[in-house]
Amino acid sequence: MTRLPKQFSNLGFDPDALRTRYREERDKRLRTDGDEQYVEITETFARYADVDPYVEPGFEREPLATEIDVAIIGGGFSGMLAAVRLRERGITDVRIIESGGDFGGTWYWNRYPGAQCDIESYCYLPLLEELNVLPKEKYSFAPEIYEHSQRIGREYGLYDITLFQTRVTELRWDTAQDRWLVSTNRNDRIQARFVIQAVGTASRPKLPGIPGIEDFQGHSFHTSRWDYAYTGGDHRGDLIGLADKRVAIIGTGATAIQCVPHVGRHARSLHVFQRTPSSVDLRGNKPTDPSWAAALTPGWQRARRENFADIVVGRPFEVDLVNDGWTDIFHRFQADLRRAMAEGSNVDMEELALRAEIADFQKMNEIRHRVDETVSDHDAAEALKPWYRQFCKRPTFNDEYLPTFNRPNVHLVDVSANKGVERITPKGVVANGVEYEVDCIIFATGFEITSAPKRRVSFDIIGREDESLFDHWRDGLRTLHGLSSHGFPNWFFIGVNQNGLSVNMTAMFDDQAQHIAYILSELRNRGLTVAEVTAEAEAAWIAEIRRLAVNNLAFQEACTPGYYNNEGQLAARGKGLSSEVYAPGINAFNAVLAAWRETGLLEGFAVR
Repeated sequence: MTRLPKQFSNLGFDPDALRTRYREERDKRLRTDGDEQYVEITETFARYADVDPYVEPGFEREPLATEIDVAIIGGGFSGMLAAVRLRERGITDVRIIESGGDFGGTWYWNRYPGAQCDIESYCYLPLLEELNVLPKEKYSFAPEIYEHSQRIGREYGLYDITLFQTRVTELRWDTAQDRWLVSTNRNDRIQARFVIQAVGTASRPKLPGIPGIEDFQGHSFHTSRWDYAYTGGDHRGDLIGLADKRVAIIGTGATAIQCVPHVGRHARSLHVFQRTPSSVDLRGNKPTDPSWAAALTPGWQRARRENFADIVVGRPFEVDLVNDGWTDIFHRFQADLRRAMAEGSNVDMEELALRAEIADFQKMNEIRHRVDETVSDHDAAEALKPWYRQFCKRPTFNDEYLPTFNRPNVHLVDVSANKGVERITPKGVVANGVEYEVDCIIFATGFEITSAPKRRVSFDIIGREDESLFDHWRDGLRTLHGLSSHGFPNWFFIGVNQNGLSVNMTAMFDDQAQHIAYILSELRNRGLTVAEVTAEAEAAWIAEIRRLAVNNLAFQEACTPGYYNNEGQLAARGKGLSSEVYAPGINAFNAVLAAWRETGLLEGFAVR
């Protein structure tokens, strides 16, 4: 038994029993194939990703031949922020290359019914203060987020510099000209002094490699390419086209939490196939308060973002500006810690970790109790309870998901015992030895966030020594600050790499964009045209990342499988969302970058 502080002697639950239950639930879901269980969306499966249902077919344009200072790959928030921050520093000879028909990235593709951000809008939507706008609600729905992307495009003149419906097919460094040759599927010939790769963390749909998936003779689609022509309705629901349809939804992560209530409301029958339940807390959305908005002072958005980022990595805080389900657990932990210190307790690191774990147990017990209070069917309720630490998987927030399983036409199929769906037949889905005949399969399986970089990016990057970036990264990520790699001059990458991770990813993208814009402007101001990370700087940063990662690694190893921990296969270097990020968090990482900029030395880069 674990030694508990005296004040925890009457918890009402046994921490050791919970640890055992968590371990058992993790182990029964572990698979030997890790993230290889997902098929690459090419050839047979290309229709799940390469078809854009939001544009008119047959788009053509003349190939472009041009020389520019900066090519930005990706027109989501990360790419748009890169362009905006460059413009603020006077760098305007820029082109954005975007595969979709408009700006938005994830929010261009994710138009499924109920799609909504799970981070407070005032933190999540970038450039609110600069554009002097505020979202309608605390948690914005997809149409408003998409509209905000378009607003940024208009206000900053980005439409004039963007090639839409265009995919990059290769980046190749031309040593003779010190430029990147950017090839596209439109036969463009673009020579760029610098490249900023901003394809986003969630850009490539993920599809499970279920045997027989290509044999299904009914209708199927991925939630990131929602087929309203088939379902009827729009983002708000009203999916009347499903009234006579038997539907299967595979996946129960953040996407399913939002779309299942709408499908369940209209389908003749709905079977939801679940391997691991999500943690589902109350949403509690509300309109933006005009009096609060009127009282905002300059710098409010950055202050709010940094406050939120500190709280969710467990740093002490005096005030919680966001005050929602993300920060609730840390209120408990900090209140307990302050109480202990007021009583004169000498809290060492081991006890600190234990107190944090107890606060987590209490929060997750409440999440599980909410399932019991909401779902009337005992078996369904038991299957819907998450048995893991809260941040083992991205927590979700929704007020309609759990009640949906009280509908007589909605059925939960728990596939954890067999580690997933067994196979798909021409007629339907086989799970636990039972074939469920359906008319439509909807894959709510998210995006490829932690698969091999080449698979996610879908084009090659050939550097100075004619080496592919993916060969350079064959044994794991190799970067300086997660933004640049040795052998790849003038190439920068915005995303989740060896840098500061935040659950509020747009804030993370913005910080990276500002840092890259600083580097490019300094090079221009000093009359320099080439900057390449040195091998020594790259090696030193990798060592620092791994030195700081030990505690985070232990936490992830105990978690249920998912993309946070590379489906439980943490032995693979650089895989898993949290595997090689800067462990102290985004604010600490930004302080490292600020100190780096303060020296003015461009330390770690060879420049000429």
